[in-house]
Parts: sequence; structure tokens; C-alpha cells
Amino acid sequence: MSAAPERVSGLTASLFALRWVAVWKRHARVWRKLAGPALLGNIGEPLLYLLALGYGLGSFIGELQGMGYVAFLASGLVCASAMNTATFEGLYSAYTRMAVQETWNAMLYTPLDLEDIIIGEAVWAASKSLLSASAILLVATLLGAVQGPQALGVLPVAFLTGLCFSGLALVVTVVARNYDFFLYYFTLFLTPVLLLSGVFFPLDHMPTAIQFGAELFPLSHAIALVRPWMTGQPLADGTWVHIAVLLAYTVAALSLATHLCRRRILR
Repeated sequence: MSAAPERVSGLTASLFALRWVAVWKRHARVWRKLAGPALLGNIGEPLLYLLALGYGLGSFIGELQGMGYVAFLASGLVCASAMNTATFEGLYSAYTRMAVQETWNAMLYTPLDLEDIIIGEAVWAASKSLLSASAILLVATLLGAVQGPQALGVLPVAFLTGLCFSGLALVVTVVARNYDFFLYYFTLFLTPVLLLSGVFFPLDHMPTAIQFGAELFPLSHAIALVRPWMTGQPLADGTWVHIAVLLAYTVAALSLATHLCRRRILR
């Protein structure tokens, strides 16, 4: 791809300059035309998991960690939904805009910098994560799986989780040469994260090595924040550590995505 000459900038400068808002607005206008199918895809699957597993499997399991299985599962699915929504947006939609439609290339002929595009993509994906997580939270509330108004604290965590996983997805996107490349990411990273972060079952009785590995996954830290808020349990020690891990993943991923994208586009 050809592009305009490189502009000197940085993620922090671009974040506060708010030029990325134009990218967010552009994606929002496009999304409005496809909002129905998009909402069905982002919200329908986790809702099916919640109803089928929560009541089907939950009838055999009973309680986990002092709560009903529906409540346990709902708190995990809120985070998993935020992760999946941001991932699909950061992979397939972003790759289409970057490599197929060359939308990113066109944006670089405007006052936007590459950092503005990356931040705009990440914030847009996180916004969609917030929307899907809010829908799961609402349904969980109607099912009686949410205890108290403190559950609203879940929403900023869902947004941060979306930022984190959209950044990771953008790293994969900017090095991918086709859509098939994303299968490596799903198989080698995203599926283990989904299964081994405490979404469907607690990790207390898993081998020590698996428990240690799960602590490295950002999703497990998101769940550690969300589950107490949704179930009315006290927040465990290390709340700020969980937030710091999510922020660290986000900053590192967006910085790496920007660096790799510059090598791919601005060459």
C-alpha cells in the first residue's frame, strides 16, 4: 500500500488530541446500517450459553464458590462476551478496512496519524464490547443472577477488557496476510484463554501449572473484578493488580500494533 509521508506522533499525544474520535464516528455510522445482524451475533451466542449451560448444567452442579451456577457463569460470560466482541472487530473488521478496502490508507491522507487510527479502532471495538456486555448483564439481572446495584461497576471493566483484547487482535491483524491467519490466534491463544480463565468453572482444583498460566491471561483478571461485583461478594485483595494487568496488556498491545502497522503501511 502507498501512503502519505509518516507523521511524528505517539499514542499518548494522539489519545489526548482526540483526533481518533473521527475514526470512532466513522465506524459507528457504518455499523448503524448493520446493527441488527451485528447485535444478534455479538449477543445471541453468550445468551444461549447462559441459558443452556446455566440452567441445564447448573441443575447438576448446584452451587460454586457460594453462589448458584447461573450467577457464576453469568459473571464469566460478561467478560467472555467483551473479549469475543472486541476480538472479532479487531480481527475481521479491522483487517477488511486495512487490507481489503484500504480505508486506513485513505485516512492517512487526512490530518489523522497512524496512532489515531489504531486508537480509534480499539475504542470502537471496546464500545461494541460494552454494548454486548451490557446486554448480558441485563439478562442476568432479569434471571436473578445479579446482586445489587454495585454490578454497574462491571461496565467500565467490560470496556477495559474490550480495549485489551482489541489491542491484542490488532497486533495479529497488522501481521496477517489473509483471513485464514486468524485461525492460529483462535486455536493457540483465544480458545485456551476462554477455557482456562474461570468462565465455566473455578480453577482451584486444577494443576498448579495451569493455575499459574491462567494468571497470565488478561481474561482471568477481568473475571476476578467482575464476579464479586455481580454476585455481591467482597472484592478480593489485589483489585488494583487486576486493573494494572489489563492496562499493561492494553498499552503494550496498542504500542506493538502501531509499530508493526507502521512497518507494514508506511514503508
